[in-house]
Amino acid sequence: MKKGIHPEYVDAVIQCACGNQIKTKSTKKIIKVEICSKCHPFFTGKQKFVDTAGRVDKYLKKFSKK
Repeated sequence: MKKGIHPEYVDAVIQCACGNQIKTKSTKKIIKVEICSKCHPFFTGKQKFVDTAGRVDKYLKKFSKK
């Protein structure tokens, strides 16, 4: 490899919005993400709705069986 053209490879921390931190190596020291394997519905098995202005409630009320 040529010297002086590659970025420095350092210890890094990946920070999730849920508070989970993962230690790894990267060219950046801190990487911030919105969702990780601790809070992602695919891995947790729990469904989360991000409700914007009551749209989920409006949808459920409109299409729920009476």
